[in-house]
Amino acid sequence: MLNLLPLVFVFPLVGFLLLAFSRGRLSENAAATIGVGAMGLSALTALVVGYDFLAHPPEGHAYTHLLWTWMDVGNFAPTFALKLDALSLTMLGVITGVGFFIHLFASWYMRGDDGYARFLSYMNLFVASMLFLVLGDNLLFLYFGWEGVGLCSYLLIGFWYKDPANGAAARKAFVITRVGDTFMAIALFILYREFGTLNIDELARLAPEAWAVGSTVATATALLLLGGAVGKSAQLPLQTWLPDAMAGPTPVSALIHAATMVTAGVYLIARTHVLFELSPFALECVGVIGAITLLLAGFTALMQTDIKKILAYSTMSQIGYMFLAEGAGAYQPAVFHLMTHAFFKALLFLSSGSVILAMHHEQDIFRMGNLRKHIPFVFWCMLIGTLALCAFPFTSGFYSKDEILHEAYLAGHYELWLAGLFGAFLTGVYSFRLIFIVFFGPERWRQVAHHAHGHDDHADDHAHHGLGPKDEPHGAKTLDHHLPLAVLLIFSILGGFIHLPLETVLPAAGHGLEAGADHGPAWIAYLPIPVSLAGILVSWLLFVQAPQIPAALKNGAATAWLGKLWKNAWGFDWLYDVLFERPFVWISRTNRNDFIDQLIGLIPASLRAASTLATTTQTGGLRWYAAVAGAGICVLIAVVALH
Repeated sequence: MLNLLPLVFVFPLVGFLLLAFSRGRLSENAAATIGVGAMGLSALTALVVGYDFLAHPPEGHAYTHLLWTWMDVGNFAPTFALKLDALSLTMLGVITGVGFFIHLFASWYMRGDDGYARFLSYMNLFVASMLFLVLGDNLLFLYFGWEGVGLCSYLLIGFWYKDPANGAAARKAFVITRVGDTFMAIALFILYREFGTLNIDELARLAPEAWAVGSTVATATALLLLGGAVGKSAQLPLQTWLPDAMAGPTPVSALIHAATMVTAGVYLIARTHVLFELSPFALECVGVIGAITLLLAGFTALMQTDIKKILAYSTMSQIGYMFLAEGAGAYQPAVFHLMTHAFFKALLFLSSGSVILAMHHEQDIFRMGNLRKHIPFVFWCMLIGTLALCAFPFTSGFYSKDEILHEAYLAGHYELWLAGLFGAFLTGVYSFRLIFIVFFGPERWRQVAHHAHGHDDHADDHAHHGLGPKDEPHGAKTLDHHLPLAVLLIFSILGGFIHLPLETVLPAAGHGLEAGADHGPAWIAYLPIPVSLAGILVSWLLFVQAPQIPAALKNGAATAWLGKLWKNAWGFDWLYDVLFERPFVWISRTNRNDFIDQLIGLIPASLRAASTLATTTQTGGLRWYAAVAGAGICVLIAVVALH
């Protein structure tokens, strides 16, 4: 059955081609059948291949399927070859499994949109590109998929392109991630120059033989790879694109945050961990970047009012935990958390999409309230997903995130452990802030509607668009709405019990690091539980019992600036605008009429002059044409006679 592996990405690729070439001529049902069906076949194939792999492990616990030689130039002959091991199998399950349910939900969510088939075609291509990325046995094949997900993110974030803001968000994501991609490309050049190959297994064998631990070239290569990882996974300092990516339809957000793009950086570091372990400094940078990012994102999420942006910063924070784990040498817990995070984050984003549709496309949480009575099933989905996000006991997040913190402590990275612990507290505060405001408390949408009726001549229009929930949005009692949420809810609870045979691919935590023999007191392993519960309690006190406290802090003279700083994501967009955008625009405007431009401008000016001269000969006079023809014949006769 392992020889069926290519079909895993062939199905969504064929789905993309069929939908793309249909040029919108398919009905919605036909488009949904192709788009969702392609993902279903891919997920089913992955299930069959995965079962065969686990039931009959191949030699070396890895299976390679050679498709063809990509190119053969001198000694450079990269192949299109698929590699299946425990790591790529885990990613395969996440991408196709979670991706299928996101596609199924999207087929419901996007009903009635003019670009329905186009949307599903982009989604299929997104998944196919991510499968290229995780199945490639060499870094060039991986990079092919890496760029593919970048392209698809641009297409999907800017899907509603008629709104200029959506196009700007798509360009921002594309440009910022290209910065990281450039770093990664340079790393590939270095690796090929040093070893003459980009095959991942060969690099893992050759690099430790050629490079000493801590050598300059090893550190430079690892840092360049890290640059690519932070770009795709939206970590400091290339994190500013992720909140803007919420401009795309909600299923896009779910796919990017749960199953595809932002997990690519975590996968890259895990896949090339041998290179990172040759540079303790680079590995330390991975952990520090993850720790700082998870804290910055946690504070920022506290001040957001857009339901999707709260979840976006939550993703940034959780990916930070995965980077923290990899920096501490805990690769297996990092990948485990990647999997469990995919379950509950997909559940949260899809549930938020149901909330948004129920509220007539309203996304401001302060225009909601008491929605648990109107959309109870979605409420329970959001609650379970949030509990998993907070690592509540016996949810999937509990088993993975607490393992990350424990392994960081055991490896002697106490600063990372403390940062992760405080991040767990912040997660409890900001995530349940969303739950309490949206699903409990006063029905704020009634207050806004009442205000609209008192002060707006278009009050009825306001009441119809966003100021009051629909109990059954889009006919929500349908299989393609309930089934994805129900399945993801179950995996958000039970996903922590899935055993991943990652020990055959990734080293144990603390491998190659300064790990102490002292495991510390037993309560260390359980400390994250009361810390998370304390965050939930604080959230309840601030946003249910005493909402006047955060209101006073927000308007207080001493604290308002801090809230503004957090709300604006610590001012990184402003900083990059000052450091990069404004100087670039100034230079461009200053040099738009420089000498080189004027010199190049002579070319079209000369062509225009020649064209004008040629057109003057076209007078429309028959005598003139006959005279010119006769003169030409005379010239030709003279030339022939002279020769």
